[in-house]
Amino acid sequence: MNVVAILLAAGSATRFGSDKLLHPLPHDVPIAIQAARHLRAVFGEKVFVVVRPEATLLSDLLRREGCKVVVCENAAEGMGASLACAVRAAADAEGFVVALADMPFIRASTIAAVRAALAAGAPFAAPFFRARRGHPVGIAGTFRAQLEAMKGDEGARRLLEGHQDKIMKVPVGDPGVMRDIDTPSDLAPPSVV
Repeated sequence: MNVVAILLAAGSATRFGSDKLLHPLPHDVPIAIQAARHLRAVFGEKVFVVVRPEATLLSDLLRREGCKVVVCENAAEGMGASLACAVRAAADAEGFVVALADMPFIRASTIAAVRAALAAGAPFAAPFFRARRGHPVGIAGTFRAQLEAMKGDEGARRLLEGHQDKIMKVPVGDPGVMRDIDTPSDLAPPSVV
């Protein structure tokens, strides 16, 4: 089954105060590049990254990482528009694992588990950490038309909510599936619970 990864990297990041996707993590790798590397570890060349037209530096860095960069002219409309651009670009894909570029802490093993669930026939698959759904989310190619019609800023949320009973829950011990970076304070190490 031809499952591809889609990394959504076309957001405006207004709460961060600067270009968060280029902000370096403690080991000097930009946030979006780290997220892309985890996907590349599982998907190899089948990583499509959606960017804004003006994100030239980010696009160049992602291409150097071996990603397929998709420039979404209408990215300002929201995550739904970006997702639709990526799905159209991945024309022959039979499934999609959709990840967010501001979530650089997801383990490759988690991504592989979501991909495996999709490849095994699940219509939807998502990692669950402590009974909470996280990212990335797997969506079967049978939903291509709905994905290509996405608009606004919801991404695939409404599609998932309409098919709760079809989501294969992939239990993981990976807190990274819940950890996104919205503000600089989100980069601080998580507290031990």
